[in-house]
Order: sequence, then structure tokens, then C-alpha cells
Amino acid sequence: MQCVAAAYCNRRDPAPPASLPLLFKAWLHEIGAAGKVFLWWQPFRSNRFPDQPLASTTAGRQRGIVFAHGFLCNRGVWNAWYPRLQHDGIPFEALNLEPPFASIDAYASLIDGAVTRMRDNTGMNPLVVCHSMGGLAARAWMRAKGPDAQVHRVITIGSPHRGTRLGHWTPQLPVIANAHQMRLDSDWLRALVSVEAADLRRKFVCFYSNCDNIVFPATSATLPDADNRHVPGVPHLALALDSRVVGQVLALL
Repeated sequence: MQCVAAAYCNRRDPAPPASLPLLFKAWLHEIGAAGKVFLWWQPFRSNRFPDQPLASTTAGRQRGIVFAHGFLCNRGVWNAWYPRLQHDGIPFEALNLEPPFASIDAYASLIDGAVTRMRDNTGMNPLVVCHSMGGLAARAWMRAKGPDAQVHRVITIGSPHRGTRLGHWTPQLPVIANAHQMRLDSDWLRALVSVEAADLRRKFVCFYSNCDNIVFPATSATLPDADNRHVPGVPHLALALDSRVVGQVLALL
């Protein structure tokens, strides 16, 4: 259903259209990713890989990563990344954005604390790597910090920077503040854009896909002035696990 809705909403989107076979393949891919993440990693293995605040090698200083997950997720969504980071000695801290249904603004202080700790531990401004809603939390943090946001780059993976049509299908419940904020062209998003500076957006690398079944239209996951990178044929959750995305992000260290 979501893939069909995404294809319909992408009809006039600038992103390259996805063929029906590509959409079907993406749907199967997402089923596998969702089963792994929601039925195993998040409920039972979210703390399998503890944070690594310092470089585990003696090769000198190493820039670290702060991870921010998306809606209805926890730090377990990044489990595919941790073994490689441990092997390469890359410092990392993965947040749990709580409370789960709070305003996205409430997560800015969590990101600020993690960025400060990582910078203090490594002596270098970190990468902030975000999936979905986590990218909006990073933007809320940068709005609060302004020029004092000491970050190397912000990586967003399938983040609804301009919202998503899917947000209009969420229940009209005031307790789900963050879901309402992610609706396409919501008041919260318009207010966020109105105060953002282009020089801060140039720190962003935004990965998006024409088969994203959660964030659509597809280019709503892009930002003006940012380094926007299209990953064709990959659905929303699987985008955070994609080996091409992981490789490109680690190259930015």
C-alpha cells in the first residue's frame, strides 16, 4: 500500500520514476529489513553493541559519529554499522530519542549532549548521522545552536525535510506531536525553514530514494544548498542499512 502511494505521489516529482518491478523489489526488501529491525534488533539487540566513545586504535585521533534514529525506532536500527565501526576503531554514540512521541524540538538537547561529549573525547567535530525523523531533530538542534553548532557534517538518510504525505494519515491525537510535525509542509517545518541559514544547510548530505515508502514525494528528503544523493530502488528502512550509504558516510570522516 505504501509503495503504491509513494509511486502515485512521485508522478510529478523530479526524482527519476521507479518502475513497477523496481517497486516490487523494494517492497520485498523492506519486508526483510523491517522484520530484522522491528522483530529482532530493536526489541532484543538494541544494546548488543555499546557506545564506543574513544578510538579503539593507536593510530592517532579519529573523528567520531553521533547516531540519531527515526520515528518508532531506537539505537538498534544502526546494528549493521557498529561492527564495522568497532573494527575500524571509529568512536560512536547512538542515541535513543525519548520520549517517543514528543515534539521534535525536545530531542535537540539529546543531540547537543552527544555532540559535546564526542567532541570532548576526540578533540574533533563529529559527524551526526540521522535516519528519517532524526534528521529533523538534527536541524532543530542546529536551529537552537546557530553558529555554535560544532559539527563536521550532518548526514540524513530518508529524512522528511519537507515532510511526507504519509504524515497526513497519522491519527489526530495531540500526544503524537512529532508525527504531526512531519506532515508535508507542516507549520513546524515552515517555521524551521524560515530561520535556517544556507551556510548551515551546506553541512548536510541528504540520501533519498525514489522507492522510499515512508517519505514521499521522494525529493522531500532533500534540502536546498545540501549535497543531495539519490540512491535508487531502496525503501525507507533499508536505506539506513544500505552498504553504499554506509560506505559513502564513512568516507566523509
